[in-house]
Amino acid sequence: MSPTAFPAGPEHGHVTFLGAGPGDPGLLTLRAVEALTHADVLVAEHEVLDVVRTHARQGVSEVHTDADPSAPGTGAPQLTVVDGASTTLGAPAVRDAAHLVMEAARGGRRVVRAVTGDPGLDAYAAEEMLACAAAGVPFEVVPGIANAVGVPAYAGVPLRDAQGADVRFVDARTASDRCWTEVGASDGTVVVSTTLDSVAAAAGELVSAGRKPDTPLTVTIAGTTTRQRTWSATLGTVAQTLKQAKVLPSPDGGRPVIAVVGERSASARRDQLSWFESKPLFGWKVLVPRTKEQAASLSDQLRSYGAVPHEVPTIAVEPPRTPQQMERAVKGLVTGRYEWIAFTSVNAVKAVREKFEEYGLDARAFAGIKVAAVGEQTANALIAFGVKPDLVPSGEQSAAGLLEDWPPYDPVFDPIDRVFLPRADIATETLVAGLIELGWEVDDVTAYRTVRASPPPATTREAIKGGGFDAVLFTSSSTVRNLVGIAGKPHNVTVIACIGPATAKTAEEHGLRVDVMSPEPSVTKLAEALADFGLRRRAAALEAGDPVTRPSERRPGSRRRRSST
Repeated sequence: MSPTAFPAGPEHGHVTFLGAGPGDPGLLTLRAVEALTHADVLVAEHEVLDVVRTHARQGVSEVHTDADPSAPGTGAPQLTVVDGASTTLGAPAVRDAAHLVMEAARGGRRVVRAVTGDPGLDAYAAEEMLACAAAGVPFEVVPGIANAVGVPAYAGVPLRDAQGADVRFVDARTASDRCWTEVGASDGTVVVSTTLDSVAAAAGELVSAGRKPDTPLTVTIAGTTTRQRTWSATLGTVAQTLKQAKVLPSPDGGRPVIAVVGERSASARRDQLSWFESKPLFGWKVLVPRTKEQAASLSDQLRSYGAVPHEVPTIAVEPPRTPQQMERAVKGLVTGRYEWIAFTSVNAVKAVREKFEEYGLDARAFAGIKVAAVGEQTANALIAFGVKPDLVPSGEQSAAGLLEDWPPYDPVFDPIDRVFLPRADIATETLVAGLIELGWEVDDVTAYRTVRASPPPATTREAIKGGGFDAVLFTSSSTVRNLVGIAGKPHNVTVIACIGPATAKTAEEHGLRVDVMSPEPSVTKLAEALADFGLRRRAAALEAGDPVTRPSERRPGSRRRRSST
């Protein structure tokens, strides 16, 4: 039996102490994800709530935790019940962590207590575990990637190499004079957990204890996230480096950082090993003007390049005004009226799938029918439905590309001459005319209507017009027209990327400068083209000896603003 499937007792329940890692959601372990899917109650620190809640089952009760401001330096969490489903826990009430975790476990419930980093190294979970043991509440521990290990790895700072080294971990908030003396006398690597405004003080402690002032040091803030930033300095120059970088003094001086002291953090090495911050679109805030369903795979691809995608729907999809035509076509699909069905969009797949579910049908109803998809995104939507398309364009992913590969009607080999074409109310006639020319009869059916989406929130509109986005991806002419219509024209510092010549022409007609053009009409190729643009831009800055900045940092006053993700 898996530990995360440990049966909850009828009275005491079960608690899983879970390490959520330094911040990158991808660093959650498989065991952690499994535990989250079985949780009845989720107890999470504010910093990791968004990381873990994605994997929790729908309807799970949530409990937020925050450090007790009255106990600085202890990190002792105070838990507040904030979810309405958790009223049995006594909401709203603030109690010590151990007491509230045990109360949450009562009645046989499975509780996940999620903490930043690792429960044994980064959190004060031991006291909570002892309280559970004393009360007879069964618990388990799911280790996470510790901040002091994960952050240097993302900063390109190895803690050990082939020669080996003594590695010491120090929490500057609680380190004693004896601790500083011991690590100061060592020539090994020291990993210091501290805050941005306390780095210089920690460096001073090490120098006073015997470390040379010219010992290399790196300081990383917001490690493993797209807000990560790393500075290279020495113990003697770190205060000046942070001041020159204009990060201190700052109201954010209390933010946690990881500082690595030792030869392995030398800037010459980090220039070669900094794999994360050197991603082509690292930290870029990219506007993706598509529906959330359409944007999912594109957003995942952008994240792989280090970008922060922001999805803004520009169209809304609604059912047809008269559903009878669609109902007749779906019934004809089942009774053998069609030889082919052609899907020209993900929304068409969704519309047919919803009608199938309404009638209690599934993918088996496509048996004996040839299925065509206009491109890779539509094909993926069909595969997710359980249908493998028989025809996807080998060239251009468009109606014209689909027609190039579509076979002409042959009465010898095709027992039925009719094609079912579910599509939008504003679709062009290209595909219908082309199929008729190939000898096919076409049932051209309005499966859904597209209407302009509601405007995004005011903060998003201001970011679009004010240069808060680094890039915007336009995947069709309609996304250009609709985005400008509902949110305004992107600022001139924003990089404009278009999927093809027609989309680029529409963008230029709206007064936009097109910086990136996809070599093929594919959202995958469009994202690749933007990444190539970012890579060239980064290389040019490094060659010129300039700092690598994002496009949005060129707008007036941007240096004084904190970027958001």
